[in-house]
Amino acid sequence: MTVQATAIAATELRVSEPRLKTKGRRREGLQIRAFLIPMLLVVIVLFGVPFVESVYYSFTNWSGLNPDIQFVGLKNYVNVFTSPALLNGLGFTLLFAIATTALITACAIPLAVFLNQKLFGTRFARALYFFPAIPSVAVLGLVWNFILNPLADGALNTLLHNLFGIAPIPWLADTTLAQISVIVVGVWTSTGWHAILYLAYLQSIPSDLYEVAKIDGASASQRFFYITLPMLAPAITISTFLLMNNGLNVYALPQNLTAGGPAFATNTITATIINNGIDESNYGQASALGVIFMIVIGIVLFIQLRVTRSLERSFS
Repeated sequence: MTVQATAIAATELRVSEPRLKTKGRRREGLQIRAFLIPMLLVVIVLFGVPFVESVYYSFTNWSGLNPDIQFVGLKNYVNVFTSPALLNGLGFTLLFAIATTALITACAIPLAVFLNQKLFGTRFARALYFFPAIPSVAVLGLVWNFILNPLADGALNTLLHNLFGIAPIPWLADTTLAQISVIVVGVWTSTGWHAILYLAYLQSIPSDLYEVAKIDGASASQRFFYITLPMLAPAITISTFLLMNNGLNVYALPQNLTAGGPAFATNTITATIINNGIDESNYGQASALGVIFMIVIGIVLFIQLRVTRSLERSFS
């Protein structure tokens, strides 16, 4: 009788163990979801509610001050796609985001490889390259405005005239040169920060991989393309996502460097939204522009993530 009871108890225990594990997993899952509730509420309050309000106001002529609101249908959206100033802002924003993302990535990875070497002064070099990311972008914009001043007394024009006798170059007065100048300064400010990001990933790569590759006769370029670059794939995804997001939302640098000029050539979509909503008291127009811009950001970031994820899978 005792043996039978023991056998029955053991059988019940084996049957109940999976149930207990399932209950434990469910309880753990509920606890994780409970921790996510505050974050979800913050996202809803700070992003969801304002976005819904923007969609609503985008179909109205609300000035932001007058309590009388009238629906105007798609008029604000039509104005966005027919106004040269608004289209210029959207075009330059996309140009700035794509150009800075590509150039910073192309510069930051080789720079990180260089800073990863054990050479004299590499620690000082890391701090030196990281320095442009410390000051405010607004301050850097003002400093570069002094350097790239298109007049003869501009710092760069003065240097070029004294060394080579070159006449003043309209760095910030010509539309093409102004766009190039803003992009170059944007690359200068962020390359060091992203190089340090790649450096952190480089230092986590096992050195045994490089030693085995050297023994097998792999050249430096082969070690870079077949070991370093594939191992940096997750870092490339993170870095390009941050660069694209920051580039699409850029505001302070062009405003302090060129004030959006000349002829709206360096005007960004963020500055346009602020000008329409505050300076021109056209909240409905600004809301329509904001809704379109949010959709554009979502599409661009989605494409960017798909591309980088596919590159990760191809490297793995």
